[in-house]
Amino acid sequence: MTYKPHGCHLIAGDRVACEDTFISSPAEGPSYAYSAGTAAHVDVACQSAEAAFWDYSQTTRQERAAFLNAIADEIEARGDDITTIGAQETGLPKARLEGERGRTTGQLRIFAAHILAGDYLDCRHDEALPDRQPLPRTEMHMIQRPIGPIAVFGASNFPLAFSTAGGDTASALAAGCPVVVKGHPAHPGTGEIVADAICAAVKKTGMPAGVFSFVQGNTIEVGQALVQHPLICAVGFTGSLRGGRALFDLCASRPEPIPFFGELGSVNPMFLLPDAIAARGAEIGAGWANSLTMGAGQFCTNPGIAIVIDTPAANVFVKAALDALQNVAAQTMLTVDIASAYRAGRDRIAAVSDVQGLLTSTCDQRGAEPNLFETTGKTWLSNSDLAEEVFGPLGLVIRVADQNEMIELAKNLQGQLTCTMHLDAGDDQLAQQLMPVLERKAGRVLANGFPTGVEISDSMVHGGPYPASTNFGATSVGTMAIRRFLRPVCYQNIPESLLPIDTQTR
Repeated sequence: MTYKPHGCHLIAGDRVACEDTFISSPAEGPSYAYSAGTAAHVDVACQSAEAAFWDYSQTTRQERAAFLNAIADEIEARGDDITTIGAQETGLPKARLEGERGRTTGQLRIFAAHILAGDYLDCRHDEALPDRQPLPRTEMHMIQRPIGPIAVFGASNFPLAFSTAGGDTASALAAGCPVVVKGHPAHPGTGEIVADAICAAVKKTGMPAGVFSFVQGNTIEVGQALVQHPLICAVGFTGSLRGGRALFDLCASRPEPIPFFGELGSVNPMFLLPDAIAARGAEIGAGWANSLTMGAGQFCTNPGIAIVIDTPAANVFVKAALDALQNVAAQTMLTVDIASAYRAGRDRIAAVSDVQGLLTSTCDQRGAEPNLFETTGKTWLSNSDLAEEVFGPLGLVIRVADQNEMIELAKNLQGQLTCTMHLDAGDDQLAQQLMPVLERKAGRVLANGFPTGVEISDSMVHGGPYPASTNFGATSVGTMAIRRFLRPVCYQNIPESLLPIDTQTR
């Protein structure tokens, strides 16, 4: 690796060091010291973002698109170093990180193309009706406008696609909002080198320096100071329910409450309908095992629960999943704390009465092996612990008595990122009963697939009712994510020379 971390914050284009530091804990390779941020660093970053907003919010879509593309270019120019330090810090395979880097740069380029098209602005125009009776109407324009500086929290499980230059940052910049990123301490070097790339793009395209800042820290104080800063107008977060809920409450308790767009995880249940499980039980079971263990199960869309009617066909599905899981070796988890939480989740599931351990494993300090449990629909409905996410390669099979119990279980789900049905043609009647339930419970409903791939596109929704996310009307993936950081403004009888340029050209 040619890149050696400098360990500084990047605030409005400047490297800022401080005496207090924390040491990284990589899965392999050298550790480095990184500056530990304070409320004072957050304040400078937020003040710089506010100062930059007045110019950046007035940039054209063409200028912002060029900026997003320049960020993608600068990330690609550092590609090998990003992969190397990312693999050292997280333990993720290099191939996975290279794919995630391509997703990150592709997302930036897709957002650039999307804002050039202009549809996201939702421009509306009511012509003046001076002769209308009984009252005339003045001319009105409506357009979406950027809201102000945005706070973004890097995610532990996606060091690129959901972190420094990930979806929250990309969508905020596309909307015309400056960003202050709080880097994740699990991969500070990866965050830093990507922040360097963004700063290089800022200079290359002549954007105001305060449009982007990056503050490191390994304590909760930096995050608290960021969401409570009076100049921050919204927050983007991907992480745990506990951490996200704490930040959400801080946002709501501010003198001026602000929106908190938190993606907090999900158990992503799969419903295995009778004809499908009879025809393809073994195939679905093997596919589930593969999805369940992908990336050591460290995906927010990991399908942790499979609901199946208790028939002989269910036995075929379970055996195929079990056989496949037994062949999966231990995988390195992102952090020691995540591995510890995985073990605690396994023990919590195993302690519930009437839960059978089909495959249980012991894990070392940072390693994880698959676990598979089984219970009844009655037990699941009576024990809320079973509905809580276990972040890792753990699966729970729920055997329900019949179709009615399957529907009852669906109705008792909490909010989910995804719900999946595996169905064949003969399952149509049951699927029609499930559909209105599942679309109310999840942001994305799938058929005959696995939810661990999240496409970046116009139609993708990565969100859902609480606790999957804190804002059921938003998505953190896909081009609609840009709308989170805009608000509608109506211009009534305003001279054309004073209107935003996009109202004049569309």
